[in-house]
Amino acid sequence: MDFRNQIVTWLAGQTGLEQDQIDAWIEIPPQPSLGDYAFPCFRLAKHLRRAPAKIAEELAGLARGSITQLADVQPVQGYLNFFVDRARFVQAAVQHVLAAGDSLGRQTLGAGQTVVVEYSSPNIAKPFHVGHAFTTILGQALHRLYDHLGYRTVRVNHLGDYGTQFGKLIVAYRLWGDAAAVAADPIRELLRIYVRFHEQAETHPELEDQAREAFRQLEAGSEPEKALWQTFRDLSLKEFATVYERLGVTFDSYLGESFYSDRIPAVVNLLRDRGILVESQGAQVVMLDEYGLPPCIVLKSDGTTIYASRDLAAVLYRWEQYRFARNIYVVGTPQALHFRQVFAVLDKAGVTAAKNCVHVGFGLVKFPDRKLSTRSGDVIFLADLLQECVDKTRDIIAENARLRQTDMPMAEIDEAAEKIGLGAIVYTFLKNGRERDIVFSWEEMLDFDGDSAPYVQYTYARARSILRKAEAEGQAVPDTCAAVLTSEDEFAIAKLLDGFDQAIVRAAELYEPYILLRQVTALARAFNKYYNHEPILKTEDALLRQSRLALLQAVCLAIRVGLDLVGIGVVERM
Repeated sequence: MDFRNQIVTWLAGQTGLEQDQIDAWIEIPPQPSLGDYAFPCFRLAKHLRRAPAKIAEELAGLARGSITQLADVQPVQGYLNFFVDRARFVQAAVQHVLAAGDSLGRQTLGAGQTVVVEYSSPNIAKPFHVGHAFTTILGQALHRLYDHLGYRTVRVNHLGDYGTQFGKLIVAYRLWGDAAAVAADPIRELLRIYVRFHEQAETHPELEDQAREAFRQLEAGSEPEKALWQTFRDLSLKEFATVYERLGVTFDSYLGESFYSDRIPAVVNLLRDRGILVESQGAQVVMLDEYGLPPCIVLKSDGTTIYASRDLAAVLYRWEQYRFARNIYVVGTPQALHFRQVFAVLDKAGVTAAKNCVHVGFGLVKFPDRKLSTRSGDVIFLADLLQECVDKTRDIIAENARLRQTDMPMAEIDEAAEKIGLGAIVYTFLKNGRERDIVFSWEEMLDFDGDSAPYVQYTYARARSILRKAEAEGQAVPDTCAAVLTSEDEFAIAKLLDGFDQAIVRAAELYEPYILLRQVTALARAFNKYYNHEPILKTEDALLRQSRLALLQAVCLAIRVGLDLVGIGVVERM
């Protein structure tokens, strides 16, 4: 749509300022009576050497008749308030959506640029628990947003498949492992012996020493330790795959921490060559005083690696492979210091890639009645949570169908329950700013009238039912809209459609998918208000009725594309 652009271009021509500057200054008034766009003329007072009120009066006089798609321009207390021609605005918004189709919001901003998104990254031999849902769902949404904007996106699952915890697991398996139990239910059995290790280590601290030695042997390439490690890794990936498949999540790379083990010497050599690696209490560290950060350990006193050393190697490898414009780490906010240290080490070493690395943190996942901990064994498996949500949703849909006496086959109920149940979980993780903690509530997640996936999905199904009924009555759903829609509700819907493209851009730039999700939810609310006010199919005027159906078609398309971009599916009926 070009309404805002017309205003920006015209103002730039009148003032001699850059269009980007003008566009940044334009505001959306808090009240409709103050216009659809407003320009604060006090911004021009110094540049034009006149009072803001006088500037607004002069510009208003010039604008009337010059900007063809405006209904009026009013100067009010130093502001220049623009009122768009509503009928033409609604028409343009609907036409834009219908013409774009499934490519709605797709742009070429990222053409020729690569974005690496690291997310999910569960620990091998540990449960894929509900806490992993945040990084998995958020990372997948960011990947889809950047892909939609034209970037080449590389999805990396940086598996936690190395470190001292594997020494603990190897010792635990040799002491208490049951091969048959591991084969039958690998993650639960490995969790059992891992928990037992920590329980026993409280009274037998020598177990910790044994674990460190086992990991040292693993890093040294000892075959017995490597064989156990490989078994744990293979079984874990098989378990993880079922969750990923259900969520529709795929990756381009499963290179985990272990992959970078033999690349650590190159990292150490680089840091030594740059003169920044020093010894501290037997460990090899990089001092980061000038960054206001504590030293970053690269090698421990026993010569083994840690997270930081492997992450340094990973950045260098990815830069070598992809020359990324952004290397995004979707990892919990508690790891913020770790990433600041890693990026600072790279910066101090003069590595160009450091400035393109971004940590996208997120909050905690909480349940009102428990505290989750892998070491104590108190975890909620994500697969179990997904299934429970789908089961609860199936019961709700089946009951609603019974009450409405709707003939809905069980296969259709199952399909709808899967999309709505999984969508409810995805929506819960993405509906607010990512740094906010999530406290699970089944009532809120499955509220068909609140800010939830079921509410938006039900809105889509309702709108689609109207379009199907129109077609059944012989009314072809049009792909054009006439300049006849002028009501407050229609204008409200059009403004939300108009802001769809920008919502995608802002969601990607700020790493906040909730921006797009809120746009879609607001559109659903605006449509439901409209539905309750206007008799769409019973509209007597044929041109008006056809344009209203076109508006509905645009609403459905925007909701479907918007939900798909964050990983939520739609259903045709509920």
